[in-house]
Amino acid sequence: MPEPLSAQPAASPGAPGRKPSLAILVALSAIGPLALNIFMPSMPGLQETFLVPYATAQLTLTLYLIGTAVCQLFYGPLSDRFGRRPVVIVGQGIFVVASLAAALAPSIEILIAARAAQAVGGAAGIVISRAIVRDLYGREKSASVMGYLTMAWVLAPMLGPTLGGFLDGLGGWAASFFFVGGVGALVWLAALFLLHETHHARGHAPILAGSLSGYRRLLAKPKFLAYTLTLTFSSGVFFSFLAGAPYITVVVLGLTPLDYGLWFIVVSCGYMAGNGISGRFSERAGVDRMIGIGTALVLCGCAISLLAVGAGILSPLALFLPMTLVAIGNGLNLPNGIAGAMSIDPTLAGTAAGLAGFMQMGLGALLSQSVGLFQEATPWAALYVMLASAMLAMVMYFWVLACPADQPVAEKEPNP
Repeated sequence: MPEPLSAQPAASPGAPGRKPSLAILVALSAIGPLALNIFMPSMPGLQETFLVPYATAQLTLTLYLIGTAVCQLFYGPLSDRFGRRPVVIVGQGIFVVASLAAALAPSIEILIAARAAQAVGGAAGIVISRAIVRDLYGREKSASVMGYLTMAWVLAPMLGPTLGGFLDGLGGWAASFFFVGGVGALVWLAALFLLHETHHARGHAPILAGSLSGYRRLLAKPKFLAYTLTLTFSSGVFFSFLAGAPYITVVVLGLTPLDYGLWFIVVSCGYMAGNGISGRFSERAGVDRMIGIGTALVLCGCAISLLAVGAGILSPLALFLPMTLVAIGNGLNLPNGIAGAMSIDPTLAGTAAGLAGFMQMGLGALLSQSVGLFQEATPWAALYVMLASAMLAMVMYFWVLACPADQPVAEKEPNP
């Protein structure tokens, strides 16, 4: 009995021979990370603007991550059922409206709600761009292509904190929301006219039943869980850094939001380098080996940060340089971990991307809020959480190696 999501392929309304350009995939996948990172330098200032505790201001990050996580559970199956293009169009429209609502928010409560809605829209591009790559390429090649893809779109979050710090100085925290709303509108128009459908074998099962069936199939496979939890804990290190680094930079070290943005460029260059290495070597070295190297780098970077603090070295260099090593490791881990997770059952590529993204962002939200809660008790809370997450990532990688290879589902021929 065939599974519901892969049963009775439906004819696609799109033209099967047309591939989306790399540029549109970069734009779609970058808009969510841009919105996440551009606002980070403004977070300490929200305390003064709205007279709220830091943990309350932290909800603008935490709920963004939660919104991104939860929506990926739905976007993946929806795109497997209805196609990639319509899901992107709707999601991007939500992102634009929510960005403008956030810019005009008169209270912290409305800002937090608008920020969550912004995440709902931005998540579409993250999930669908990954699924489109998997539609077009096999396992090892998709890891390589995603490495190049993320190397390109990392420019957006790399420049985001710097641009956010500059906009904050010009027009306050609302300026960054007006900016990403305008950029989001351009991306929506580009998707409307330039994004071609790539998923041409869609099932007819009801959404809820099909989604649950797909999740059960994936969660029953230890190898899928091992890949997903490795990349989840590895990226959890990065989200913990995002939660704590602005506080350390602005409050503890006495620097400005713009200083944070400028130092963050160093971290982003590391992430770009890691993705470039993935693009160059993943197809040759293999997914598992690249994940092992990346996880080791992440753990080393976290250990160096804590050793520097223990030695009394308190400077931006001691904070951001070890994080650059972490970023290189994540640049190796994420493309390869996602490719490995989606390769377990290529007929559920969108569902796998969504479920992996949910686990990744959900843990990120939990870790970031835990940093916010303990930040005032100890300024180095983020560093402790980062090390714990890195150690768990290494444990999960050993599980990847220990898991027997699942019997692969037959690969469909890539679209021409």
